[in-house]
Amino acid sequence: MKKTLKSALLVCTAAMGLTVAACDSPAENAAENQAQAVRESADATGEAIEDAGERIGGATGEAIEDRGEAIKEAGERKADQMEDNADKMDKTPG
Repeated sequence: MKKTLKSALLVCTAAMGLTVAACDSPAENAAENQAQAVRESADATGEAIEDAGERIGGATGEAIEDRGEAIKEAGERKADQMEDNADKMDKTPG
């Protein structure tokens, strides 16, 4: 019985996800894909810079690591804003 309930909940959750995804326009999906690309690019760049800072070590290395973290955070903020804008694309009042 427990397994059946979990399976039913999983199916319902998946169906809801597909329903919501189906509501997005192609333009909104493209904008969200761009946001994800920005997020991934900033994360990769930030990680590379942090790794370089770790190799250097000391105060200079820490400063470099901090810069890498800042790049990742800035990319996350930009991607979040892009996703927010994408969500507003096809929303009209009324």
